[in-house]
Amino acid sequence: MFKACLAQNSSRFASPSTSSLLHTSAVLNAQKTQKLTSKAKAEIKAEKWRRINANLPSPVFGTRKGEEYKWDKCYLAQILVNEAELSGPPQMTAVELPVGTVQLPSQMGFGVTDTDAEKLFRRLPELSMRTRGSDKGSENEPFAVWAERVAERENRKANTFAKVLDLRNADSDGIAYENKRRIILAFSTPENQFDPGRTEVQAAILTYRIRNLGSHLAKFPRDLGNRLGLRKLVHHRAKILRYLRRKSNERYETLLEQLGLERESVEGELIV
Repeated sequence: MFKACLAQNSSRFASPSTSSLLHTSAVLNAQKTQKLTSKAKAEIKAEKWRRINANLPSPVFGTRKGEEYKWDKCYLAQILVNEAELSGPPQMTAVELPVGTVQLPSQMGFGVTDTDAEKLFRRLPELSMRTRGSDKGSENEPFAVWAERVAERENRKANTFAKVLDLRNADSDGIAYENKRRIILAFSTPENQFDPGRTEVQAAILTYRIRNLGSHLAKFPRDLGNRLGLRKLVHHRAKILRYLRRKSNERYETLLEQLGLERESVEGELIV
């Protein structure tokens, strides 16, 4: 009897809101509402970061959207091998050598310098002609005829070799080698004209590699391996530039202008 009265009185004094809060569905609905609220907050935060990053220059290309022309005008872009040099008609220069006229390309690949060209196209044919003293067709062949025949052969070899060394025939590795050689020569000091360890040279080479990888990932965004490598290169360049800024702010500002980079693209938090 007492238990029945107690149950009747408790149900009379219990409010509907209290009983609904103790129900299982009410707890689940509260958790669902909380999850939706957290998701909405995350979306708001992500949208905020997107708006902030939209006004910042790209940490890869160093410029803002619509300002890509700054790269075309910078010093680094002007010294690199461009498509016009590779797609245009061949520019050959006729050079008179002991073996005859040889058509040498205006730009040679594979790091061939003027000194190397002198050895390859002037001294080497002469040595080759001297070693062919026993290459006579017959004993009755006049020396002048033999010399003319050997010179003609060496001339053909020299012209063929010149075409092979033409920068237009180089592959991607050959073009990259030529670009790095140009960067080292352009960013070195007059005292040391080939200084690959100089800070400006290292930053310029990294910028060249970063832009190449960035262009590749723009076409193949699922290349996760190269994307990881790109992040490492971007942060490595930022580290080198921070060192240069501590050492000389004037050199730092000059280098940013030469590389076509803005301060915001190499300073602060870099998200690639």
